[in-house]
Amino acid sequence: MTEELAPVLYVQSAASSATWYARLGFEVQGEHRFADGLPLYMFLRRGGVILHLSEHQGDARPGTLLYLYVEDVDTIAAEFDVEITEQPWAREVHLIDPDGNRWRIGERKA
Repeated sequence: MTEELAPVLYVQSAASSATWYARLGFEVQGEHRFADGLPLYMFLRRGGVILHLSEHQGDARPGTLLYLYVEDVDTIAAEFDVEITEQPWAREVHLIDPDGNRWRIGERKA
């Protein structure tokens, strides 16, 4: 078995947030709800990267910061109409999802 890390982000609406994350290339792999009317939990994947979105209060802290390395930061910068910042380790963009979770997304320098 390959080990994987799956960060969990708190979101107000998993379905709405999944639409925002689709712009980053994440696809919904599944979802779970204990019963009708209870909070939704979604499983997303972008290639080898896993992300979970949870409407359950207490599952994660709002405003979390995540760093994602990608092969093409220019495409993401264009999709979100943001500037690329040159750092010593990467060319990166900074994004905030609809729930206030912060992302730094970088393309490693050669």
